[in-house]
Amino acid sequence: MPNLHFILYFILFFALELIYFKIADRFNIIDKPNHRSSHTSITIRGGGIIFPLSILVYALFNDFQDIYFVVGLLAISTVSFLDDILTLNNKVRLSVHLTSVLLLFFQWDLFSLSWYWVLTALIFVIATINAYNFMDGINGITGGYSLLTVGTLYYINQNIISFTSNELLIIVGLALVVFNFFNFRKKAKCFAGDVGSVSIAFIIVFLIGQLILKTHNVSYIFLLLIYGTDTAFTVLFRKIRGENIFEAHRSHFYQYLSNQRKYSHLLVSFLYIVAQLLINVLLIELTNETMIYTLLLFFTFMVIYLFLRFKLEGKKRLLLSYDKHSSQM
Repeated sequence: MPNLHFILYFILFFALELIYFKIADRFNIIDKPNHRSSHTSITIRGGGIIFPLSILVYALFNDFQDIYFVVGLLAISTVSFLDDILTLNNKVRLSVHLTSVLLLFFQWDLFSLSWYWVLTALIFVIATINAYNFMDGINGITGGYSLLTVGTLYYINQNIISFTSNELLIIVGLALVVFNFFNFRKKAKCFAGDVGSVSIAFIIVFLIGQLILKTHNVSYIFLLLIYGTDTAFTVLFRKIRGENIFEAHRSHFYQYLSNQRKYSHLLVSFLYIVAQLLINVLLIELTNETMIYTLLLFFTFMVIYLFLRFKLEGKKRLLLSYDKHSSQM
């Protein structure tokens, strides 16, 4: 049976997740709701630890291929897990993040390119990791969105151009299926935590980076267009309102839909996933067309996104500070 080892991988990942739940319960690694939360019940934090563990298992059985990537992932995952339970000093956390990103660049052999490509990659990687961390706030969104992205990359690898290991993509997909089993539900058994959101972001960045370097087609960054757009415009609106963009908040569009509009977490996650799926399909269809069509797709989505935010949230909520907004009510 040729796929037996994937079944064994799945069983192993399921077992590892359950073992982690026992450990988290024993050491009180839980997420308690607060004024910034979109959930209302105590839930196990750090269920996304299965993502780096799956890569470690893969590396163990494949002679530690892509060693710089693996070491960088384990480093950034470890510091993120410690930050989940201890709240580390920002300098320590940021220094490990930067070291991990530099290891990723070594894996891509990026330092052989011009400095501006290195700088562009640095911005892309850091922005993606932060976007993933910011967007991980409701049940199903990180796991479902990531599974779609990995599934799309698998399709591209199989049918358009081979840029990475199929086995690696399947391994990551299996880990995501296991996580979604416990998270993509009305009452989640666990949340990803920083260790989950940061590590899956790092993994997906590595894969998309491989694809871009293989094809020399930067439009593949649009495989993360939904997350990127929601994060970028939320930061912009907060800046316009005069808020500290480094403080925790509940200003994302998905948070508004969940908290103010009272849409269910699963519905909001599903809408985000379907929107990205449509973009992915169009992006793949436009692969062999000129860049103008991809840019048209990008700007069309921007217009639709902004229309929906202003239509549903309103100009005052998006652009005015709380004090100004209150004075006009």
